[in-house]
Parts: sequence; C-alpha cells; structure tokens
Amino acid sequence: MAREKVIFNRKTEEYRLHVDDTNSGMSLAILISELTTSLLTDGDDLVVLCIGTDRCTGDALGPLIGSRLLESGLTHVHVYGTLENPVHATNLQKTLEELQSRHKQSVVIAIDACLGKLDNVGNIMVGKGPLKPGAGVSKDLPAVGDLFITGIVNVGGFMDYLVLQNTRLYLITRLADVIAEGLAHGLANLTLLRKASPV
Repeated sequence: MAREKVIFNRKTEEYRLHVDDTNSGMSLAILISELTTSLLTDGDDLVVLCIGTDRCTGDALGPLIGSRLLESGLTHVHVYGTLENPVHATNLQKTLEELQSRHKQSVVIAIDACLGKLDNVGNIMVGKGPLKPGAGVSKDLPAVGDLFITGIVNVGGFMDYLVLQNTRLYLITRLADVIAEGLAHGLANLTLLRKASPV
C-alpha cells in the first residue's frame, strides 16, 4: 500500500517519512533544501558527515550514503565518511577536529543509522540540531551536526550490537538509495540557488 506523508513531530521537532513512501527521495530533497537554506549564511561550507562502519551491516548506512554522494558528482559539498574512508567511533573525534580546521564556517548535515521500535523500522528522521552517534549501542561519542538524518534500520532494546550486525542488507541499501537521492537533489538545487544569488 502506497504511503504519502511526511510527518512532523512538534514535540521532538523532527520530520519523519518512510523509505517506501511514494516519491520518498524527492520528499526528502525538499525537506533537506528547506532546512539547509534556513541555516546557511554567506561563506558557509556545506559538509555532509556520514557516520558508521562497513564492518557491520546495520551500521554501514552512513558510509554507503557517503560513497553514493561522491559518485553523484555534487560540487561545493564536502563529504566525510565513505566505504573507503569511514568515520566511526574510533576516528570521530579526529574527524571533527579536521572539520573545524578545514571548514571554519559551515553547516554540517550528520547522518547515522539507529535502532528503534518495530513499527518505525524503515523510517527516515530529519531535523535541526545535532545527532548523538553511538547512543543506541551505549557509546559515549560527541554530538555532531547542525542538521541530522537518521535511518531506523532495526529493532533496538536488547543486544543492540548483535542486532546491528544481523540487519538485512536490503533495507540498508534501500535507505541509502533514498537518502542519497534526497541529499543529491536537495543540495544540488541549493548549490544552484547560491550560484544565482548576487554577491
């Protein structure tokens, strides 16, 4: 059955759509474009930080998205975290220091996989503010990002790391396809708008 809606949760101030929603990639593109535009100022670099590791199926969402963004040919967008060079728990702090050094003024879109309730598996959550990577597997990592995108990849609550390792690759690739499409279209339109703006 086709699903149509992007849902806004006023309490958490985040948007939710499902990977199988009709035109989910384009709905996500509109959201990303609007939210990013509301934060960007002159001189800001656009940074996409994709968190996760290719050593664990459920946690490979971020690196897959990063690799697909690089392949999309986006210009004026700096991508960190790919299958070749993932950003994960052991190098996140170093990567954040590199970001601060290279991009003094930036808007960072942070992306990560997460666990949730059974009914929410396949949902994509988007909102303003940082995300807290590793929270689902009890890792104490710094909050990152000005905007966040998370894909709910499996059910959490018991033996979470094992659950991540046994997540279906099909769902991960499907989520990666939709999120990468949304980012590529949303940020491409943003880049065109910025180029058209008077200096």
